[in-house]
Amino acid sequence: MTPDERAKKSAKAMWADDNASPWFGMEIVEVSEGRATLALTVEPHHANGHGICHGGVTFSLADSAFAFACNSRNQNTVAQSNTITYVAPGRIGDRLTATAREISLTGRSGIYDVTVTNQDGTVIAEFRGNSRAIKGQLFEE
Repeated sequence: MTPDERAKKSAKAMWADDNASPWFGMEIVEVSEGRATLALTVEPHHANGHGICHGGVTFSLADSAFAFACNSRNQNTVAQSNTITYVAPGRIGDRLTATAREISLTGRSGIYDVTVTNQDGTVIAEFRGNSRAIKGQLFEE
């Protein structure tokens, strides 16, 4: 199995048990080893009291992209810590895309950067996730 085939199979296994990401309206756009891209369209129920995309929705999109990237090797991996910087507001109707990429993987610890953009390429947020591998796999290999 190639690394990208493993990443796609890992994503399929994770998605089957992921209730939160589909509930938010997220879709997997692309997955490869150490990388993942997820997207969602900002709907009225994603908006906060200012009429813009709630920061928690943006964070959740970035966090899900991070999760699919760091689990792409079929090794159960969880978040150890995450930070986000909001750069611009997402607006109702925007198509937000979170692109996660592995920066470092040493032993059981990984660092991933996720950029969230809108349909025009405007950066909405920058997210950094630190991962920790735990026991188990997403599928039998």
